[in-house]
Amino acid sequence: MSEGIEPEVKDFLKRVMQTVSTGMLFLLVHMTFGLYLNWGFYEGRIGVGNVIYYLFLLGSFAALIYYYYILWKERLSKK
Repeated sequence: MSEGIEPEVKDFLKRVMQTVSTGMLFLLVHMTFGLYLNWGFYEGRIGVGNVIYYLFLLGSFAALIYYYYILWKERLSKK
């Protein structure tokens, strides 16, 4: 009798999907602001938008790495 997927595999796949989805969200947000709104490029001089964008980029990248650390530091549960 098959009871479905094992709890450890289910927990692992959930973590992988959370990692991929938050990484894609991070890239989508920064691609939108950096490339499409041109805040990631210098046009002659550094503007206020560039400074705000790069500070937000560094802060959100640090938050993303911290989230990954918190997500993956615990062992997989054996239920």
